[in-house]
Amino acid sequence: MRIALLEDDATQSALMLAWLQAEGHDVHHFALTRDLIRFASRESVDLYVLDWMVPDQTGESFLRWLRGERNDQTPAIFVTSRESEDDIVTGLAIGADDYIVKPVSQRILLSRIEAVMRRAKPREPEASLELPPYLIDTNAKRIQLNGELIEMTEKEFDLAVFLFRNLGRLLSRGHLLEAVWGRSPDLATRTVDTHISRVRGKLQLRPENGYRLTPTYNYGYRLERVES
Repeated sequence: MRIALLEDDATQSALMLAWLQAEGHDVHHFALTRDLIRFASRESVDLYVLDWMVPDQTGESFLRWLRGERNDQTPAIFVTSRESEDDIVTGLAIGADDYIVKPVSQRILLSRIEAVMRRAKPREPEASLELPPYLIDTNAKRIQLNGELIEMTEKEFDLAVFLFRNLGRLLSRGHLLEAVWGRSPDLATRTVDTHISRVRGKLQLRPENGYRLTPTYNYGYRLERVES
């Protein structure tokens, strides 16, 4: 997953970074809420892990902004030393999906994250995706449109599968780049635009086929189902 971590304590953040990265997640760490807000304004992630007490603004204020102004329902978990009943109730009421009181162990953190994401995405990735008129075989890395095999490169296929598995979700260019190509300083987000264009053309992602792949200016793309 792509995770944004808000934690100003250097020791705690280093520990959680190590735990999450060991599980294969891409983690973007922030010590200040304003930097996370700047990031979240232009990037999408799969999960937010938030400390409450941060030097500039609280994690609570960030979550209120995310749920209110951004109308963003990306899963979010508080990991904080604030342990009163009122704090826990407030955190859950403003939109947190879970609330963990420090100190937290590696096993507890990872299991709670797994539980939250299982609720958010309850189904395991299928080997075969049937999304008429598309049939996607992830094992053989093949996509058919109306029964006809579409020739695609490996990256085009991976990008198409990621889009279909996040149907209806607005994904930033950076998110797409990390998910398909991994973190690489040698790749520009223009790579995403080029491959999006190829995928849209090859798969004929247009309303008559029931799907539309649209850009959002200065942000990214959304694949959505539409009435033909």
